[in-house]
Amino acid sequence: MAFLLKTAAKPHHRHLLLLLLRRSFIAAKIKWVRDPYLDEVVSKEKNLKPLLALKNLIISAPSKTLPTAVAAVNKPHLRLPTTAHNFSHEYPSVFRVFQPKALSTPRVRLTPQAVALHNEELAVHASPERRQEAAERLAKLLMLAGARRLPLRIVDCFRYDLGLPDNYITGLCCDFPEYFQICTGNNPEILNLELVSWRENLAFSVMEKRAMNGTSDFRKGMRIAFPMYFSRGFDLKEKVKDWSDEWQNLPYISPYENGFHLNPNSDQAEKWAVAVLHELLSLMVSKKTERENIFCLGEYLGFGSRLKKALVRYTGIFYVSNKIRTQTVVLREAYRKDFLIENHPLMGMRHRYIHLMNKSKNRRRYQNADFLNKSKLDCKLGNQTVSHGRRVIERAV
Repeated sequence: MAFLLKTAAKPHHRHLLLLLLRRSFIAAKIKWVRDPYLDEVVSKEKNLKPLLALKNLIISAPSKTLPTAVAAVNKPHLRLPTTAHNFSHEYPSVFRVFQPKALSTPRVRLTPQAVALHNEELAVHASPERRQEAAERLAKLLMLAGARRLPLRIVDCFRYDLGLPDNYITGLCCDFPEYFQICTGNNPEILNLELVSWRENLAFSVMEKRAMNGTSDFRKGMRIAFPMYFSRGFDLKEKVKDWSDEWQNLPYISPYENGFHLNPNSDQAEKWAVAVLHELLSLMVSKKTERENIFCLGEYLGFGSRLKKALVRYTGIFYVSNKIRTQTVVLREAYRKDFLIENHPLMGMRHRYIHLMNKSKNRRRYQNADFLNKSKLDCKLGNQTVSHGRRVIERAV
């Protein structure tokens, strides 16, 4: 502290030091305003993750079929919203439930369309360019952790959103031994994924790369402002706006630097926490992840409640959607309305799975409509028969 005060001899340096050390957040209630476009981004992926998880489980079986009873046992792991049998019947364009023999246990397999999509998805993962990108995304996630290692249980939370293959441990990690190794920490029962060595070429955030492209005199610790976009109808109070502008003018400390030496109650520490959260979401192929994943990582890294506060206070940077029975954090700047600006090939594959899922819904809708029409016709014919019978009886009388 004495060194900082000595170097802050000039008045503007002293002002900057005070900004770094103090907490100046305005005690104003920030209203949450729903964003229908970003809610739609989340809603249209309803049941996609459990569907892909069940698909991968079926494919991993030697016969490429699975007893529905086995799928039922794995329901919590697959996060199925209903029974495995009902879920399979809900998407007949993806799954086929059949009985090999009379009175035998029902089994489920993929439809030819789903198998074709799966093979295309494997081809995307197998591309050398995509494998390198996936390895770098995973390496950067480990670099966000100061010790360059994370428990596999935490990495697994982000596997889907990072766009890693289902077998990333035995596949991707083994193919990049210069990047990754499996190790144990203080607890030998907990396996960790560790980055073999720090990779300086990856230690630049998305925000820093933009700043490099926008100016020729880029330097670490320069002022970089986060893009902010608000939902329609959001009214930012003047005093909050003034504070936000001042906060944006603080130095940008890279998320790949250790900022835990900062006063946790200072604005500068809060900007670093926002930088970590912003970079984390930027690593995701869909630029979003479940809130619980973020809290799980934050708790392990020692952020306490700071990431939670960042989601509440910086609604122009992050949006929290309450759709599909969970809370999903979306990086606002990554979307224009409900369209992802940088569409990763894996996202293209997921949209095709969604299209196949919607075919099932449309088929059921048409079947239900046909059933209702047939029921109405039968009812109408029945009424006509009853009326005709009454007339015959009246004539006989």
